[in-house]
Amino acid sequence: MVDLLDAWRLLHPAIAVTFIFPLIGIVANFAWQTRQRRLQAKGGDKSKIPPTVGTEHNKFGKWLAGGVVGLALVGLARPIFSHIATNQIWSKNPFQVIFITLMFGATIASLVLLYRAKQKLWRGVFATLTGMGLVILGFQEGVFRRDNEWFISHFYIGLTAAMLMIFSLAIMQDIYQDRSHRWRIVHAILNSIALLLFIGQGMTGTRDLLEIPLHWQEPFIYKCDFNQKTCPTPTSMTGEWRIARE
Repeated sequence: MVDLLDAWRLLHPAIAVTFIFPLIGIVANFAWQTRQRRLQAKGGDKSKIPPTVGTEHNKFGKWLAGGVVGLALVGLARPIFSHIATNQIWSKNPFQVIFITLMFGATIASLVLLYRAKQKLWRGVFATLTGMGLVILGFQEGVFRRDNEWFISHFYIGLTAAMLMIFSLAIMQDIYQDRSHRWRIVHAILNSIALLLFIGQGMTGTRDLLEIPLHWQEPFIYKCDFNQKTCPTPTSMTGEWRIARE
Protein backbone atom coordinates (compact mmCIF):
# COMPACT_ATOMS: atom_id res chain seq x y z
CA MET A 1 0.00 0.00 0.00
CA VAL A 2 1.40 3.39 -1.01
CA ASP A 3 1.43 5.80 1.92
CA LEU A 4 0.83 9.55 1.80
CA LEU A 5 4.46 10.57 1.25
CA ASP A 6 4.91 8.25 -1.71
CA ALA A 7 1.48 9.14 -3.10
CA TRP A 8 2.57 12.79 -3.10
CA ARG A 9 5.60 11.81 -5.17
CA LEU A 10 3.37 10.01 -7.65
CA LEU A 11 0.95 12.93 -8.00
CA HIS A 12 3.10 14.75 -10.57
CA PRO A 13 3.57 11.79 -12.96
CA ALA A 14 -0.04 10.68 -12.43
CA ILE A 15 -1.36 14.06 -13.59
CA ALA A 16 1.04 14.00 -16.53
CA VAL A 17 -0.10 10.56 -17.69
CA THR A 18 -3.84 10.97 -17.15
CA PHE A 19 -4.30 14.60 -18.16
CA ILE A 20 -1.35 16.35 -19.81
CA PHE A 21 -0.21 13.76 -22.35
CA PRO A 22 -3.73 13.03 -23.65
CA LEU A 23 -4.18 16.79 -24.03
CA ILE A 24 -0.95 16.98 -26.02
CA GLY A 25 -2.35 14.45 -28.47
CA ILE A 26 -5.65 16.31 -28.76
CA VAL A 27 -3.99 19.69 -29.31
CA ALA A 28 -1.52 18.29 -31.85
CA ASN A 29 -4.35 16.61 -33.76
CA PHE A 30 -6.42 19.80 -33.90
CA ALA A 31 -3.33 21.78 -34.91
CA TRP A 32 -2.71 19.44 -37.84
CA GLN A 33 -6.35 19.57 -38.94
CA THR A 34 -6.41 23.35 -38.65
CA ARG A 35 -3.36 23.66 -40.88
CA GLN A 36 -4.72 21.16 -43.40
CA ARG A 37 -8.02 23.01 -43.61
CA ARG A 38 -6.21 26.32 -44.08
CA LEU A 39 -4.05 24.89 -46.87
CA GLN A 40 -7.07 23.35 -48.61
CA ALA A 41 -8.95 26.64 -48.44
CA LYS A 42 -5.92 28.49 -49.78
CA GLY A 43 -5.73 26.07 -52.70
CA GLY A 44 -9.38 26.63 -53.53
CA ASP A 45 -10.49 23.15 -52.49
CA LYS A 46 -13.55 22.47 -50.40
CA SER A 47 -12.39 20.98 -47.13
CA LYS A 48 -14.18 18.17 -45.35
CA ILE A 49 -12.56 19.24 -42.09
CA PRO A 50 -15.13 21.10 -39.94
CA PRO A 51 -14.50 24.82 -39.44
CA THR A 52 -14.61 24.37 -35.66
CA VAL A 53 -11.16 22.74 -35.52
CA GLY A 54 -9.45 26.11 -35.08
CA THR A 55 -11.65 27.03 -32.15
CA GLU A 56 -11.14 23.62 -30.57
CA HIS A 57 -7.39 23.87 -31.05
CA ASN A 58 -7.40 27.24 -29.31
CA LYS A 59 -9.53 25.99 -26.41
CA PHE A 60 -7.60 22.81 -25.73
CA GLY A 61 -4.32 24.64 -26.28
CA LYS A 62 -5.17 27.00 -23.43
CA TRP A 63 -5.99 24.03 -21.22
CA LEU A 64 -2.69 22.41 -22.12
CA ALA A 65 -0.64 25.54 -21.43
CA GLY A 66 -2.20 26.05 -18.02
CA GLY A 67 -1.94 22.35 -17.26
CA VAL A 68 1.77 22.23 -18.05
CA VAL A 69 2.51 25.22 -15.83
CA GLY A 70 0.34 23.79 -13.06
CA LEU A 71 2.05 20.42 -13.38
CA ALA A 72 5.44 22.10 -13.09
CA LEU A 73 4.32 23.79 -9.87
CA VAL A 74 3.10 20.47 -8.47
CA GLY A 75 6.41 18.87 -9.38
CA LEU A 76 8.34 21.65 -7.64
CA ALA A 77 6.16 21.80 -4.53
CA ARG A 78 6.87 18.25 -3.37
CA PRO A 79 10.69 18.42 -3.14
CA ILE A 80 10.73 22.02 -1.91
CA PHE A 81 8.32 21.50 0.98
CA SER A 82 9.80 18.09 1.77
CA HIS A 83 13.18 19.78 2.10
CA ILE A 84 11.65 22.43 4.35
CA ALA A 85 10.04 19.81 6.59
CA THR A 86 13.04 17.46 6.72
CA ASN A 87 15.57 20.17 7.52
CA GLN A 88 13.24 22.20 9.76
CA ILE A 89 13.77 25.31 7.67
CA TRP A 90 10.77 26.99 9.30
CA SER A 91 12.59 27.22 12.64
CA LYS A 92 15.93 28.14 11.06
CA ASN A 93 14.82 30.60 8.39
CA PRO A 94 11.09 31.38 8.53
CA PHE A 95 11.48 34.22 6.02
CA GLN A 96 12.60 31.73 3.37
CA VAL A 97 9.52 29.58 3.95
CA ILE A 98 7.22 32.60 3.76
CA PHE A 99 8.98 33.79 0.60
CA ILE A 100 8.61 30.40 -1.09
CA THR A 101 4.94 30.16 -0.16
CA LEU A 102 4.29 33.66 -1.48
CA MET A 103 6.14 32.80 -4.70
CA PHE A 104 3.85 29.85 -5.30
CA GLY A 105 0.83 32.07 -4.72
CA ALA A 106 2.18 34.88 -6.90
CA THR A 107 3.01 32.50 -9.76
CA ILE A 108 -0.47 30.98 -9.72
CA ALA A 109 -2.05 34.44 -9.55
CA SER A 110 0.08 35.65 -12.47
CA LEU A 111 -1.00 32.66 -14.55
CA VAL A 112 -4.67 33.34 -13.82
CA LEU A 113 -4.25 37.01 -14.71
CA LEU A 114 -2.43 36.05 -17.91
CA TYR A 115 -5.54 34.17 -18.99
CA ARG A 116 -7.67 37.24 -18.27
CA ALA A 117 -5.37 39.92 -19.71
CA LYS A 118 -6.44 41.47 -23.02
CA GLN A 119 -3.90 44.21 -23.64
CA LYS A 120 -0.51 43.20 -25.03
CA LEU A 121 1.36 45.03 -22.27
CA TRP A 122 -0.37 43.18 -19.46
CA ARG A 123 -0.08 39.85 -21.22
CA GLY A 124 3.65 40.44 -21.41
CA VAL A 125 3.84 41.48 -17.76
CA PHE A 126 1.94 38.49 -16.41
CA ALA A 127 3.73 36.06 -18.72
CA THR A 128 7.05 37.40 -17.45
CA LEU A 129 5.96 37.14 -13.82
CA THR A 130 4.72 33.58 -14.32
CA GLY A 131 7.99 32.56 -15.94
CA MET A 132 10.06 34.28 -13.26
CA GLY A 133 8.09 32.48 -10.58
CA LEU A 134 8.82 29.09 -12.14
CA VAL A 135 12.53 29.86 -12.45
CA ILE A 136 12.86 31.18 -8.89
CA LEU A 137 11.01 28.20 -7.44
CA GLY A 138 12.91 25.78 -9.64
CA PHE A 139 16.24 26.85 -8.17
CA GLN A 140 15.24 26.45 -4.55
CA GLU A 141 16.99 23.91 -2.35
CA GLY A 142 15.57 20.42 -2.55
CA VAL A 143 14.82 20.43 -6.28
CA PHE A 144 16.82 17.81 -8.17
CA ARG A 145 17.97 19.43 -11.41
CA ARG A 146 20.73 17.15 -12.75
CA ASP A 147 22.89 20.20 -13.49
CA ASN A 148 25.80 18.09 -14.71
CA GLU A 149 23.56 16.58 -17.41
CA TRP A 150 21.26 19.51 -18.12
CA PHE A 151 20.63 18.41 -21.71
CA ILE A 152 18.86 15.25 -20.49
CA SER A 153 17.47 16.78 -17.31
CA HIS A 154 13.76 16.32 -16.64
CA PHE A 155 13.82 19.64 -14.80
CA TYR A 156 15.43 21.74 -17.53
CA ILE A 157 13.42 20.18 -20.35
CA GLY A 158 10.22 20.66 -18.37
CA LEU A 159 11.08 24.25 -17.48
CA THR A 160 11.74 25.04 -21.15
CA ALA A 161 8.45 23.44 -22.20
CA ALA A 162 6.57 25.40 -19.54
CA MET A 163 8.16 28.64 -20.75
CA LEU A 164 7.04 27.89 -24.30
CA MET A 165 3.49 27.29 -23.04
CA ILE A 166 3.51 30.61 -21.20
CA PHE A 167 4.74 32.36 -24.33
CA SER A 168 2.00 30.69 -26.38
CA LEU A 169 -0.61 32.03 -23.99
CA ALA A 170 0.87 35.51 -24.20
CA ILE A 171 0.76 35.67 -28.02
CA MET A 172 -2.57 33.89 -28.49
CA GLN A 173 -4.49 37.04 -29.41
CA ASP A 174 -1.67 38.30 -31.63
CA ILE A 175 -1.86 35.14 -33.74
CA TYR A 176 -5.41 35.94 -34.82
CA GLN A 177 -4.86 39.69 -35.22
CA ASP A 178 -1.63 39.54 -37.23
CA ARG A 179 -2.47 39.57 -40.95
CA SER A 180 1.15 38.90 -41.89
CA HIS A 181 0.90 35.51 -40.12
CA ARG A 182 4.28 36.13 -38.51
CA TRP A 183 3.04 35.18 -35.05
CA ARG A 184 1.33 32.08 -36.44
CA ILE A 185 4.63 30.90 -37.90
CA VAL A 186 6.43 31.62 -34.62
CA HIS A 187 3.71 29.75 -32.75
CA ALA A 188 3.97 26.73 -35.05
CA ILE A 189 7.76 26.54 -34.81
CA LEU A 190 7.96 26.96 -31.04
CA ASN A 191 5.20 24.48 -30.35
CA SER A 192 6.76 21.93 -32.67
CA ILE A 193 9.83 22.26 -30.46
CA ALA A 194 7.58 21.96 -27.41
CA LEU A 195 6.16 18.71 -28.79
CA LEU A 196 9.67 17.27 -29.00
CA LEU A 197 10.34 18.47 -25.46
CA PHE A 198 7.20 16.71 -24.24
CA ILE A 199 8.47 13.48 -25.78
CA GLY A 200 11.74 14.06 -23.95
CA GLN A 201 9.78 14.62 -20.75
CA GLY A 202 8.09 11.28 -21.14
CA MET A 203 11.47 9.57 -21.46
CA THR A 204 13.32 11.44 -18.72
CA GLY A 205 10.35 11.27 -16.36
CA THR A 206 10.21 7.49 -16.70
CA ARG A 207 13.95 7.29 -16.06
CA ASP A 208 13.71 9.46 -12.96
CA LEU A 209 10.87 7.37 -11.54
CA LEU A 210 13.20 4.36 -11.65
CA GLU A 211 15.78 6.32 -9.65
CA ILE A 212 13.43 7.52 -6.88
CA PRO A 213 13.00 4.98 -4.05
CA LEU A 214 10.03 4.70 -1.72
CA HIS A 215 10.59 6.92 1.30
CA TRP A 216 11.20 4.01 3.69
CA GLN A 217 13.90 2.69 1.33
CA GLU A 218 15.84 5.95 1.20
CA PRO A 219 18.17 5.33 4.21
CA PHE A 220 19.39 2.14 2.55
CA ILE A 221 19.35 3.14 -1.11
CA TYR A 222 21.33 6.31 -0.42
CA LYS A 223 24.08 4.25 1.18
CA CYS A 224 24.91 3.05 -2.31
CA ASP A 225 27.78 4.54 -4.28
CA PHE A 226 26.06 5.90 -7.38
CA ASN A 227 29.34 6.71 -9.13
CA GLN A 228 30.71 3.19 -8.72
CA LYS A 229 27.22 1.66 -8.98
CA THR A 230 27.73 -0.46 -5.89
CA CYS A 231 25.72 -0.99 -2.70
CA PRO A 232 26.50 -2.58 0.67
CA THR A 233 26.26 -6.35 0.59
CA PRO A 234 22.89 -7.82 1.61
CA THR A 235 24.41 -9.64 4.60
CA SER A 236 25.59 -6.39 6.17
CA MET A 237 22.16 -4.83 5.77
CA THR A 238 19.95 -7.76 6.74
CA GLY A 239 19.31 -6.51 10.25
CA GLU A 240 18.60 -2.98 9.09
CA TRP A 241 16.19 -4.18 6.44
CA ARG A 242 14.36 -6.29 9.02
CA ILE A 243 13.98 -3.32 11.36
CA ALA A 244 12.74 -1.08 8.56
CA ARG A 245 10.18 -3.62 7.40
CA GLU A 246 8.91 -4.15 10.93
